Amino acid sequence: MDASTAPSELFQRIEASFLRQGLMQHLGARLVRVEPGLCEVALPYSERACQQQGGFHGGAMGALADIAGGYAALTQVAPDTEVTTVEYKINFLAGFKDGELRAVGRVTRAGKRIIVTTAEVMHLDASGKESACALMQQTIAPVPKTY
Repeated sequence: MDASTAPSELFQRIEASFLRQGLMQHLGARLVRVEPGLCEVALPYSERACQQQGGFHGGAMGALADIAGGYAALTQVAPDTEVTTVEYKINFLAGFKDGELRAVGRVTRAGKRIIVTTAEVMHLDASGKESACALMQQTIAPVPKTY
């Protein structure tokens, strides 16, 4: 790995927090992309992330969207700060089996006390075809980092 392929300092900071997420580790999620105001997270299909009929569970979709939006918000705060979700609203657009989910969180507005984000959750099938899965809007609050 050289300087052009090494993860950025911002990616490393977000990844350090992401790796502390027990639920994301349990589900097998991975951090894909981090930019100022943006975070992308992937979740492969597995028995851990599906509901009784074999499709991705809505709770897994919501958690993935929450994480993507939350980490997009984290890119906008000081390094000695963390964030927590205050509220989110999610619309489930379609259900899917197999493949992978990708959630892209984006900061809509970053204030001192409240950060508003959105997250789009897409399904990628084995051929790479993308389909809309869910759409979320979220309110985030910066909090002191305690670890």
